[in-house]
Amino acid sequence: MRVLGVDPGLTRCGIGVVEGSPGRPLRLVDVSVIRTPAAADLGERLLRIEVKLDEWISQYAPDAVAVERVFSQHNVRTVMGTAQASGVAALVAARRGLTVAMHTPSEVKAAVSGNGRADKEQVAFMVMRLLRLESKPAPADASDALALAICQVWRGGAANRLAAAVNGARR
Repeated sequence: MRVLGVDPGLTRCGIGVVEGSPGRPLRLVDVSVIRTPAAADLGERLLRIEVKLDEWISQYAPDAVAVERVFSQHNVRTVMGTAQASGVAALVAARRGLTVAMHTPSEVKAAVSGNGRADKEQVAFMVMRLLRLESKPAPADASDALALAICQVWRGGAANRLAAAVNGARR
């Protein structure tokens, strides 16, 4: 299974592609951060995110897209930008007929570190270990995107196997 993870943000949107299956070693395909200038028009910024995500989907042909579920933040401006970037990611994936999985930060942290309250440093360390990288992915947006992809490979893959087993038992 190949998954594109998206850590949505208007200024920095982390994107990462991971390949693997539950119980098997994972492989990093690529990772990057889409940056948009804060001074640019909102529509221009969202369009830049859309174009880059569309390019990555064309280039890497993921089976699914995992996006961080927007949660309440103290800064309304930050949560609005995050929600807008999240919507763009979901739309680009849906337009391509891809599964869109939304994961909360605590879900992702628990999946990669075993602790739903892990800090960013712990998550980055576990991403490095799980993908057998020489150093932690940077910045945090890139690491978070990879963690989202890993979470979906494991949880999505397990859900797919469970559904197949249930369907097989019904026959």
